[in-house]
Amino acid sequence: TGSPYQSNSAFALNPDLLELRPEPEKKDQAAINIFIREQLAWLPDYALFVTLKQHFKQQPWSQWPEAYRNRHHKELLQFRKQHAAEIEKIVWQQFQLHERWNEIHQGARDRGIYLFGDMPIFVAYDSADVWANSRQFLLDENLQPTYVAGVPPDYFSEQGQRWGNPQYNWEVMQQDNFSWWQSRIRHMLQLFDIIRIDHFRGLEACWMIPAEEETAINGFWQKTLGDELLHALQEHIADLPIVAEDLGVITPAVRALRDKYELPGMSVLQFAFDAFDDNPHKPKNFPPNRVAYTGTHDNNTTVGWFNELQQHEKDFVFQILATDYRDDIANCLVETVLYSNANTAIAPLQDLLQLDANSRMNTPGETDNNWKWKFDWSQLNDEICSRVKLHIKQSGRLHEN
Repeated sequence: TGSPYQSNSAFALNPDLLELRPEPEKKDQAAINIFIREQLAWLPDYALFVTLKQHFKQQPWSQWPEAYRNRHHKELLQFRKQHAAEIEKIVWQQFQLHERWNEIHQGARDRGIYLFGDMPIFVAYDSADVWANSRQFLLDENLQPTYVAGVPPDYFSEQGQRWGNPQYNWEVMQQDNFSWWQSRIRHMLQLFDIIRIDHFRGLEACWMIPAEEETAINGFWQKTLGDELLHALQEHIADLPIVAEDLGVITPAVRALRDKYELPGMSVLQFAFDAFDDNPHKPKNFPPNRVAYTGTHDNNTTVGWFNELQQHEKDFVFQILATDYRDDIANCLVETVLYSNANTAIAPLQDLLQLDANSRMNTPGETDNNWKWKFDWSQLNDEICSRVKLHIKQSGRLHEN
């Protein structure tokens, strides 16, 4: 639970992320109506979907009665009338969340701060997106997925990873110039200044797993229309502010697609410590058009990762970093990405706070105890803030007005 990769909407904001204000006695209906018009591509379907889920005791939409599952116009219209107050409450909640988020976004802009968002390439099957746009996905006549997403077996997993997200019907999407994707990207760029497309290699080819398979072993790679999609996006959005998550086994074709649109790729410092001189995660190999991370939400915290190494591996870490042994490994890696050639440096808050494995955000392949970590403002003391600001400034990454 809580995974942004299994959300009930690719557009809606999660009410758990922002503190909602008390509902006023009199709402600004004109402002809400403007919001509804601006969000017509997803909001009415989302509010109806959430209300139907509540009505059917949170059952997946694929288990609803046939009229609601197949979106019969007459029954949906009747349901909207009977549950207007509940639907309106969901719309109000999203309006309030967007207002709060816009305040945060504007506050960041006023301080010269860009917001960098992460966008899963796939959406959950039990989502408003699939329910309302079923033709855009590979579903059978009973609206069940025919193929699902994942990655094949590799060094880390003998059975691969079966994520279970439905695959896109790229040919159908191309017929209307990828309008669903265009809406999604435009919406994300209202919320963020830069977005990272997770599993970017899926825009070149996807690992197609027949839905009846319980593991990812028996799948196959199939080319997708990512080049055509990126071209369509570029026609409407100049200088696409997109970062390509290009981790793992990346083929020349994926690199070519990334480079064709001049999208920055990723390097993760925790992956740097091996004997291969051409490892793209080694700081000396970072090109300028790169986003360098100490670790991502899928990694252990830097302290947690380091604590699990054997002594000779710890020694090798400092050998690669060309520095003396230090007790503050998280600070060491944060400083390394900040002073690197990469045009963007990212450190998870857990690393800035030097937290151990108990504060890990996510362990891929495990379903329990993920996405639960929260920080407290008291943890961000003056010493930490001053140290981070000093290194940001000295590394030339602070552009003061």
